[in-house]
Amino acid sequence: MYKLTVITSLYLATLVYSASPLDTPPRPGTPRDFVLPPTTVFELENGLHATLVSFGSLPKVTVRMVVRAGNLNETEDEIWLADLTGDLMKEGTTSRCAEQITREAAEMGGKIRIAVGEDCTTIRGDALSEFGPDLVQLMADMIQNPLFPKSELTRLKKDLTRSVQIQKSQPDSLVHERLCAVMFGDHPYGRVFPTEEMLNAYEIEAVRSFYEANFGARRTHVYVVGRFDEKRMKAAICRSLGGWDAGKAPLVNVPNPAYRKAAHLIHRPDAVQSSIAVVVPVVDPSHEDYLVLSVTNALLGGAMASRITQNIREDKGYSYDAYSHVSARYRNAYWELTAVVATDVTGAALREICGEIRRLRSEPPPEEELDSIRNMVAGLFVLWNSSSAAIAAQLSFLDLHGLDESYLTSRVRNVRAVIPRDIQKAAQTYFQDDRMLIIVAGDREKIYDQLLPFGPIVVDQTACLQQE
Repeated sequence: MYKLTVITSLYLATLVYSASPLDTPPRPGTPRDFVLPPTTVFELENGLHATLVSFGSLPKVTVRMVVRAGNLNETEDEIWLADLTGDLMKEGTTSRCAEQITREAAEMGGKIRIAVGEDCTTIRGDALSEFGPDLVQLMADMIQNPLFPKSELTRLKKDLTRSVQIQKSQPDSLVHERLCAVMFGDHPYGRVFPTEEMLNAYEIEAVRSFYEANFGARRTHVYVVGRFDEKRMKAAICRSLGGWDAGKAPLVNVPNPAYRKAAHLIHRPDAVQSSIAVVVPVVDPSHEDYLVLSVTNALLGGAMASRITQNIREDKGYSYDAYSHVSARYRNAYWELTAVVATDVTGAALREICGEIRRLRSEPPPEEELDSIRNMVAGLFVLWNSSSAAIAAQLSFLDLHGLDESYLTSRVRNVRAVIPRDIQKAAQTYFQDDRMLIIVAGDREKIYDQLLPFGPIVVDQTACLQQE
């Protein structure tokens, strides 16, 4: 009876408290600066770099080996050859089969992944701290001695072919493909998908040639983050990677993107929705304006509380998933907003998007609105960097873009220092109407006239033929 009385009293008290109106919600706390743990950086004689970071209290360690080689290194006849190379690297080494690699990693309390990007190929592994040096040795074997078994080639090429077919059935992927082709042309960034014939033509010799031409110590940086014995870890890196051939220096191939106001239309017969991308060129992370642009992006479309999201999702109901971001390639970047809208409001949604951009150019945001966005950007930055894997990724980002540690340690303070006039100036400088690209995938018969106010319309005839 006593327990029931106490529980009932607490329940009633909760109801009374919950029913009491609050005049204003409590203000969020001010995000603290991100603190980068002590780091040890060294270079081997063959040009390989390594960064060791003691972090956290859990007995785990993350090892990240980043090679400056990816889709950027492909020729026009080698689209996704880097991806096929990465897939085959998972299939074993000259001394270990794929099953053995998986089993050894699992016995260390972790696993190993390989990801191929436009600028880099990343091999990432996790393990319990006591097995950190063993994990380095295992990953070093994978990165230096891939077997490239011919027996797995047909299966992996079929997997990539299916991936292309699935992605090209999605309007968002068609928009992205067209966007890259318009901006980057014959540059590797402009080549998004291979043809089926191209994939089928790849032989194991081509994979080996791509690997030999693009992998080596000079292009590789090893990041170790977590709890580990620094002396043993450093010795493991030197022992297992010190004999690797230096190879070539990283390829530098900065594109000269073409931006000219136009509305590019990909015809999708009878589509009930239009997939939209609005793009403007901006500066890359090495430029001092990039941080202000990240805050500007969050205010415009990079958050649920952003202006464009509130406008075309919450207020107008035009789109469910409007979202914007700033890209971060080496010495190249652009701002992109994507949205899926009903066919009959395609033009109306674009008017609202462009209207929000013009409004930000014409007047700075109120301090209260910006303060909320600053808190969100700064808070998420600290939250995202609360794991060893995230810290390794951030350090890799710094090295790719030639930034020092102050980019991380001063970021919260610098975000908090952004003022409304900074946001307006960024909008005026970078969000220019005459350099705005618009890509839309939808029913040409129903949306063509809706696109007329947004510049000359360029119809993608190739996509039309594919769809029809």
